[in-house]
Amino acid sequence: MFEQKTARQLLQGNEAIAHGALAAGCRLFAGYPITPASEISELLSVLLPGVDGTFIQMEDEIASIGAIIGASLAGVKSLTATSGPGFSLMMENLGFACVAEVPIVIVNVMRGGPSTGLPTSPSQGDVQMARWGTHGDHPVVVLAVSSVMDCFSITVTAFNIAEKYRVPVIILSDEVVAHTRECVSLPAQEDIKVIDRIKPSVPPEWYKPYAGDNRGVPSMVAFGDGYRHHVTGLIHDEKGYPTQNSREVDAFVRRLTRKITLGFHEIMMTQGYLLEDAEVAVIAYGSVSRSAKSAVEDARDHGVKAGLLQLITLFPFPRSQVVPLLKGCRAILVPEMNLGQISREVQRVNQTACRVVKYNRVDGQFITPSEIYEELIKM
Repeated sequence: MFEQKTARQLLQGNEAIAHGALAAGCRLFAGYPITPASEISELLSVLLPGVDGTFIQMEDEIASIGAIIGASLAGVKSLTATSGPGFSLMMENLGFACVAEVPIVIVNVMRGGPSTGLPTSPSQGDVQMARWGTHGDHPVVVLAVSSVMDCFSITVTAFNIAEKYRVPVIILSDEVVAHTRECVSLPAQEDIKVIDRIKPSVPPEWYKPYAGDNRGVPSMVAFGDGYRHHVTGLIHDEKGYPTQNSREVDAFVRRLTRKITLGFHEIMMTQGYLLEDAEVAVIAYGSVSRSAKSAVEDARDHGVKAGLLQLITLFPFPRSQVVPLLKGCRAILVPEMNLGQISREVQRVNQTACRVVKYNRVDGQFITPSEIYEELIKM
């Protein structure tokens, strides 16, 4: 499938996600059809059997995430894909994956909401839901895609992060990225870095399924490998047994967060454009960053020293890249197809360093380059 490095393909974003999942070693997809994510499941239903994988159309989204959790516990890299209404149904089981430290990848192709909302229109309204939709203090990694090539490469990265840190990873796409078609050259399989979960180095009688290494990440066996692995949604000790011992509870919750904090240097991903001498800058993500890049170029042509910081990692929030930009610019523009979900994060780390301006659309329409350009000129 990836033999020829120079072979160019015309793919849409959803199709590139499917190819990226296969390249990362995904061998099970469980999901339920929903606009605008259905092409992911449609393509994987064709491709997975060809690599000895499994495709299952589930009865709903609750069962879908349950199935990929079970498959991952059995040692199979697993994926599901949905949109806002289905993502809402997954929240309880997402919490289970967090507490049980099950590596899974969830794609949410965002559309207008709440509820059934605008099924065929783009939105970025699920950003804070992706971070905080399930209850309790929990780690989760949220990545945003903006191009067809992003859809491929970031899907591979999502699986690698999930496996390396034993954590659910959420990919946020949107209707525009999902259905945009671009010519891309996918890399050869041997050129793709693929990370698998850490296996235990001790015999079964010594194995503790939730004893973290120096990074706080436990090794992980597959069910049926001869190791005892107790799984529960309750807070548990290193052996997996439920506990209410305050010392063990505190250590467990803090370790969940610490493993992501220690890996922040490689989890945090951004891409800068014309930022070296920027006096005003745009912070954007997803499809809006495409408009922002064009707007920045237009602003430069008219004498405005503008730049763009594209956020790939939304959570953990990449403050180490955002804060220096805030300190170095007169003003920052944050355009979003919501009422200001990432702009709140920018304001949180700003601490009055510079002026932060929001530009928001929630009418189901895409934010165009000209809209962002006009805001930059005003700034």
